[in-house]
Amino acid sequence: MNIQNTIREAIVAELRRQAEAGEDAPMIEIRDDEFVVINGRIDLDALIMVVEGALVGGP
Repeated sequence: MNIQNTIREAIVAELRRQAEAGEDAPMIEIRDDEFVVINGRIDLDALIMVVEGALVGGP
């Protein structure tokens, strides 16, 4: 698996996690594994931490 796939999977997983987070959750639609439609607020700090973790091999 290359680093781009690892980062992509981490981002998608985090976006899905945020989409399940309750009342103010964003609506996420993943299209063709290349495009994401987002309607709502995304916690960028959480997304950044996930990407950093993917780069260093964390969970």
